[in-house]
Amino acid sequence: MTVKGVLFDFSGTLFGIEATADWLRAVLQEAGVPLPDAEFERLASALERAGALPGGAHPTSVPDRLAGVWAQRDRSAAQHRAAYTGLSREVTLPDPRLHDALYERHMQPAAWRPYADAAEVLAGLRERGIRIAVISNIGWDLRPVFRAHGLDPYIDAYTLSYEHEIQKPDPRLFARACEELGVDPADALMVGDDRRADAGAAALGCAVHFVDHLPVDRRPDALRPVLGLVERS
Repeated sequence: MTVKGVLFDFSGTLFGIEATADWLRAVLQEAGVPLPDAEFERLASALERAGALPGGAHPTSVPDRLAGVWAQRDRSAAQHRAAYTGLSREVTLPDPRLHDALYERHMQPAAWRPYADAAEVLAGLRERGIRIAVISNIGWDLRPVFRAHGLDPYIDAYTLSYEHEIQKPDPRLFARACEELGVDPADALMVGDDRRADAGAAALGCAVHFVDHLPVDRRPDALRPVLGLVERS
């Protein structure tokens, strides 16, 4: 196998979302809603358990009323918003408008940080003539995040589930990404953090490499082995 293209997942692979407490704090400050420390900590913990922050912790359980939309949440922008605001509404907040404000916050570039080695690895692939795609289960346009953090120049294609109404692990989404790169799946490497969703690329013949979904400050160099995989191909 000669690697000619690399497909990267977004959340938990190239970028990490802010902590739930930071997410809630930013929204409360923007809305001018003060809370005692104890109440703030209680709400942050409840939102964490609910899995209300996209890209954050998974829900400890999904309410029956949300099970259908949760299973298909990345197939459209409307379903994505409904799933995550539905989870946040499992927690009673001081103002009901805060649920939509929390959802809006997670789409802002300031809510995301690239992993420390992301730019190095993307630049290294570009220097080697490797084509690069971002393939993500998501319900909104993440391109502004890449532009804000200076990583967009390295990306040749974005394949986003909600734009195609297909979500990983469906092989059709990986096939779209390879088509957009002009690379045969047999010559592509998929890099992701989700052992189920990202493994769908293997059905097409792509090689697959996993990284652990950890906070940005706890994963400084997990992407660097990708350069070695490309060189050995």
